Amino acid sequence: MGQIKIKTDHIVSKMGQEPIAQIEKEILAAKEHLLKGDAEGNDFLGWVNLPEEYDKAEYARMKADVARLSAKSKVFVVIGIGGSYLGARMVIEALQSEFASMVRGEKPYVVYAGHTLGEDYYTQLLTLLDHENYSVAVISKSGTTTEPAVAFRIVKAHLEKKYGKAEASQRIVAITDARKGALHDIAVNEGYPMYVIPDNVGGRFSVLTPVGLLPIAMAGFDTDRLLQGAQDMRRLCIEKNTLAENPAMMYAAVRNILYRNGIKVEMLVSSLPNLRYLAEWWKQLYGESEGKDHKGLLPHSLSITTDLHSMGQYVQDGERLMMETMVHVAKPATHVDVPTDEHNLDGINYLVGKSLTEINDCAMQGTVQAHLEGGVPVVEIDVDRIDEYTLGQMIYFFEFACGVSGYTLGVNPFNQPGVEAYKKNMFHLLGKPGF
Repeated sequence: MGQIKIKTDHIVSKMGQEPIAQIEKEILAAKEHLLKGDAEGNDFLGWVNLPEEYDKAEYARMKADVARLSAKSKVFVVIGIGGSYLGARMVIEALQSEFASMVRGEKPYVVYAGHTLGEDYYTQLLTLLDHENYSVAVISKSGTTTEPAVAFRIVKAHLEKKYGKAEASQRIVAITDARKGALHDIAVNEGYPMYVIPDNVGGRFSVLTPVGLLPIAMAGFDTDRLLQGAQDMRRLCIEKNTLAENPAMMYAAVRNILYRNGIKVEMLVSSLPNLRYLAEWWKQLYGESEGKDHKGLLPHSLSITTDLHSMGQYVQDGERLMMETMVHVAKPATHVDVPTDEHNLDGINYLVGKSLTEINDCAMQGTVQAHLEGGVPVVEIDVDRIDEYTLGQMIYFFEFACGVSGYTLGVNPFNQPGVEAYKKNMFHLLGKPGF
């Protein structure tokens, strides 16, 4: 299975090798901070070795619980927000059918709660759960984050009414702190199976913990292969010390060079709709890691060709403040050719016999060429195919690059002080004691 490859030829040819050579020492120093744990945020570096050093006994217990819950569930509700659900959703939506909600397979269909406060959303969710056998994973380090706490209270009440308290406790798993917190205490009191969010792994880096692995396994996907992909990418990221050999270091380098030269927005671009939650996960990873001290690229995303018919005009001719990172997938899982039509009233018989992938690739390469000519720097990330292994690679690639890039930027990539500001105002408006 091939490794992820990164292409920066267009950028390097325009700016020359000198900026790359100048930043390489900074990138290597940032990498050393990650590996030695001697910089800010070093208490949240558990993700660096996680693909190798995860809790094997807990992982085996998790698989047994997945088998037990799968046997009694048609729907699996994942309650969490931010890093507590985005990683799992990214992998599940990348691998499942786009129409999985309408064509159910043998494995439970995963739905989400705790990521919104929309009242109609919960009304519709409970209506679904009225008619389906289901179980629940509630994911929160503290158990007091407003959105998932509200969602869990609502879903728990429904579950207990439907199945009774004793059976409900066998249909809930809690993924939380090992020793403390509201959710930990609830799980102990109610007898829920419990899985640990490691103290040294922040939410946006937690997809390779039970936070992501349990929902992904419930959806029927191979978490062993996911971890294998992450392990192989980790080995490359740690062992290779030049930008030419290490794609994560090169990605971090190019992002920082462009930022220093006036680029303010990075758009993650793909031509596959099933990668939309890769973009959502990536936006949290980079936005929360680098967006502080009034620094950082603003993460945004586009889908080709869909968004070329809405945002394409701005990207081509608008203010020159953006770069694009294009994820190109070489081999789709299936194959569809354009059929012939003797009348050819739509004028597309020139496409007869071409696969949609061939057309999509031409659209993407045409976009790259047009945007480069329009002054938009483009990084290309090539992936062989989308499966558990390559997603494991991409997860670790983006995580490692994020840590290196954040330290190179001069921020602590592992805190999120700005996240608390809205909460204080919200608590005051809602009348929470102490606010």
